[in-house]
Amino acid sequence: MNVALMAHDNKKKLMENLCIAYRHILSKHKIYATGTTGQLVEEAINLPVSKYLAGHLGGQQQMSAQVALNDIDLVIFLRDPLNRQQFEPDSGSLMRLCDVHNIPMATNLATAEALLIALDNGDLDWRNNLRR
Repeated sequence: MNVALMAHDNKKKLMENLCIAYRHILSKHKIYATGTTGQLVEEAINLPVSKYLAGHLGGQQQMSAQVALNDIDLVIFLRDPLNRQQFEPDSGSLMRLCDVHNIPMATNLATAEALLIALDNGDLDWRNNLRR
């Protein structure tokens, strides 16, 4: 499965820690991420990460395009709800596309952990049928 990762600046360390904790699950899947987040995760877990541009330089749009093409199976976007981001309108577009294409998306740690466990349990295998 294709897992996409993105994190606001104040959540990047949390993303690193999440990926370290769930490395055993992520190692079974293809990982995509926006530039800075991807670099940090790749170094933290020593797994290959296909990196888009940095989020504010077009990486969110690249990820959104892949979501629109149904090439992503799960999105983890750790958002900072307390600090408005200069590129927040792009985030809404990504969330809307996930809703349109029925792609599970987590925006906080609790949901991210639940989705990663579901991924490992095979609960998201139905996504394979959509790409055939």
